[in-house]
Amino acid sequence: MALDHDPAITALAVIILAIGSISTMRLFARVRRTESDLKILWLCLTGIIGGGTVWSTHFVAMSAYESDLILGYDPALTLASLLIAVVGVSAAFALAATKKVSLLIETGGVIFGLSVAAMHYTGIAAMAVSGLIAWDLSYVIASLVLVVVFGGLAMSRIARPVTRFCKYGASVSMIVCVAALHYTAMTGMTVEPFIVDTADSGLISGQSLGVTIFIVMLLLLLVASLTYSIDMKNAEHSSRHVKHLSLQDPLTCVPNRRGAEYILDEMLDMHVDDTSRIAVLAIDLDRFREVNNLYGQGIGDQLLKALAQRLVSSCGAGEHVGRIGGDHFIAIKQDVYSRHAASSFAARIAAVLDAPVAIDELALQITASIGSATYPDDGTTSDKLMEHAALAAARAKSEGGGRIVAYEEGMDQEARERSLLARDLAFAPENGELEVYYQLQNDTESHEIIGVEALLRWHHPVNGMVSPGVFIPIAEENGMITKLGNWVLETACAEAAGWAKPINVAVNVAAAQLEEPGFVERVRDVLAETGLPPSRLELEITESGIIADMGSAVQVIRRLKLLGVKVAMDDYGTGYSSLSTLQSFPFDKIKIDRAFVSALDQSRQSEAIVQATIIMAKSLDIPVLAEGVETEAQLNVLRTLGCNQIQGFLFGKPMPMTELKALLENGEATTAVAA
Repeated sequence: MALDHDPAITALAVIILAIGSISTMRLFARVRRTESDLKILWLCLTGIIGGGTVWSTHFVAMSAYESDLILGYDPALTLASLLIAVVGVSAAFALAATKKVSLLIETGGVIFGLSVAAMHYTGIAAMAVSGLIAWDLSYVIASLVLVVVFGGLAMSRIARPVTRFCKYGASVSMIVCVAALHYTAMTGMTVEPFIVDTADSGLISGQSLGVTIFIVMLLLLLVASLTYSIDMKNAEHSSRHVKHLSLQDPLTCVPNRRGAEYILDEMLDMHVDDTSRIAVLAIDLDRFREVNNLYGQGIGDQLLKALAQRLVSSCGAGEHVGRIGGDHFIAIKQDVYSRHAASSFAARIAAVLDAPVAIDELALQITASIGSATYPDDGTTSDKLMEHAALAAARAKSEGGGRIVAYEEGMDQEARERSLLARDLAFAPENGELEVYYQLQNDTESHEIIGVEALLRWHHPVNGMVSPGVFIPIAEENGMITKLGNWVLETACAEAAGWAKPINVAVNVAAAQLEEPGFVERVRDVLAETGLPPSRLELEITESGIIADMGSAVQVIRRLKLLGVKVAMDDYGTGYSSLSTLQSFPFDKIKIDRAFVSALDQSRQSEAIVQATIIMAKSLDIPVLAEGVETEAQLNVLRTLGCNQIQGFLFGKPMPMTELKALLENGEATTAVAA
């Protein structure tokens, strides 16, 4: 029996197959990307669309045949063929939705092909004809081979893509799989006609079935397409949201380092005006760590939020701020037409940060060290601009903070030199390059030597004597301050034990040393090994070194005093809460910071602060030593105010141990004045 085809209906079948195959493979790719409970739902949708595509293609194509021998379709077998298609295709995709190394992917492809074949031959069985259907076995076998091969190929390409075009190859393989089966099997089918009674048979006409299937399948494909599109939009939205979060600082809600780099890169890419510049400011908050340690991280976080909000509020068009980590911020401004404009921008940012911040009845005031770099003068990439601004901020910090410093070309060399110094400093103790110098501490009235302060000096083999103002910050930045501090402690105690006059020796203790487990035991062992009486050792501790963990610091200081060691507060007056610190800690001496002493004979305010400190210390029965005494005028004021101990260049510069030893052996009280 020769069967003719309606070209229009055949074209509809091809359209359904093409759209359905593409949709199925896109949905299956989504299945493989999903690891949550939604994977089962996506798998069910894929099975319905895939099975529905195979089934609807078959019956729409069958309705294209023009023959009086086709009487209609049995409803039960037609429904059974749909179930076979959906269940079989779903099972195939479930197997194939595994890891790439599994052969279950190809097994799923084989099941897919066999499910297509089972649906086809069940669908043919549902077709009632006026005659007897006969099959050519060779065509049947060929159809089965084709569906297995192309079914496996479709699964392999979508599950194991080697290029971005493999998803299209998978769709084409599915189309070929279904079409090859249909037309190969139909070629091997013949109908021997005879008269059949179809009265009250309950058959569905081919035309009605084809139209119904076409409409239903179009609706299914529309639903699948909309579902996939919505999912892709949600995924795109989620991706944008994740990207936004990855570029945002979670605490302050301003851009983080990556976000700032992204903004700066966009500015650089869009920059076309050769007459304008882009200003980049690196902002390093001064003494923020002290605020954090003194009042707690919660207050510190609130302060960062408040400052970030201020910076955002102060920004105008073309200006952006971000937090790049810890207490470091960044500010960026485009359309800067002069270095003066960049300086004005930095000054405005500094003024914004300088105003007090009210948090929980506290009025916190903080300054910032700001470094500026401009495009294209100081760099043409975001990395270089941010690096150079950071170098300038480091310079501002090293000069005392609260300053604005513009990047200069030599700062790169300075950074390299600091790195080289850090490398050399790590081996300085072993190489014998370190030495302890001593500065005299004198009685205000008699000028008699009552003690000395041990000060570390570094004789670099190439650079000569390196200033402590240079290498001490390097040691702190590179985690070497504990090693150096312990070396000074051991050396000073050993040298002091051999002096002719049993004066006290004061040794500075860094915060890192105080926090080190076993520090008290180390001091005890050093005293035992050197033979220095504990009463002659005075450990100087700054307020910033104890406020990080005041409870632990109190315990350490009390244990030190049980050894017989004296403990002094160094740099008094520069901290946040000196009065409460004095109340909490059992100090044996207070050292007034040189910043107040230097202006003592010129500033009534400095004199009032020093006088108040001396009166308070006397009421607590704590001796007071004034640092940085350089003139007779300063000495006279301190004597009048009742300060009983002094230290400074007026009675001599720091000297090596050999000079101090000779001085003590001669029994001199010293009235030496520095040149």
